[in-house]
Amino acid sequence: MRSERGVTLIELLIAITLVAALSVGMLLAVRVGLVTLEKTDHRMEANRRVVAANRILYRELSGAMPVVGACGPVFRGDSQRLRLVSSYSLKEGARGAPQVLELAIVAGDRGWRLIVNETPYYGPATTSQFCGDAGAAPTLATAQSFVLADHLASCVFGYKDTVHDSVLTGAWLEAWVKPDFPSAVRVQMTPLATSLADLPLLNVTVPLNINREVLAPYADSWQ
Repeated sequence: MRSERGVTLIELLIAITLVAALSVGMLLAVRVGLVTLEKTDHRMEANRRVVAANRILYRELSGAMPVVGACGPVFRGDSQRLRLVSSYSLKEGARGAPQVLELAIVAGDRGWRLIVNETPYYGPATTSQFCGDAGAAPTLATAQSFVLADHLASCVFGYKDTVHDSVLTGAWLEAWVKPDFPSAVRVQMTPLATSLADLPLLNVTVPLNINREVLAPYADSWQ
């Protein structure tokens, strides 16, 4: 059949089919673009979290304070846990009150995770809860814990010993029980899975530029 305008029914069906095909193609292109944009946004967000976590970890360790608590020097650590007083706070940054930090490796839903617990430091009595059996108890993740890194195959703390005031010759130790500070702290992290498109977790090595003897008495002397 041919309409009054000279267009056959077959031509009309072909035109409708072409318009439908073009519409479907445009919708698929828009959908692919939105999915790609969403994946890129998630990847950028994950990369920003990695950079932020490394920056936080570096600032917390570099802000370590030579503090003597209720049961001796607060700075103590082994391969799986580190406790110190830092001038850097997650809530208030470098301008806030000092915090007792507990960095620990705990089991996650997939692999291991590195967390940090913060307790406000108001003086030596604040650290009494970390003395004795309480101090030896494993650090537990709570609702207030901040996850610095997740989905790890392994995570280990290391402490650079200082031999005769030479940072270069000191060995890396698995635990630190000396009263004075190590010359540096290292956090080695290995992710469960790696991707060339994602920013990898970086090992953090922080020099502790504090040469003060923690247990030595200090007083002003005026002649």
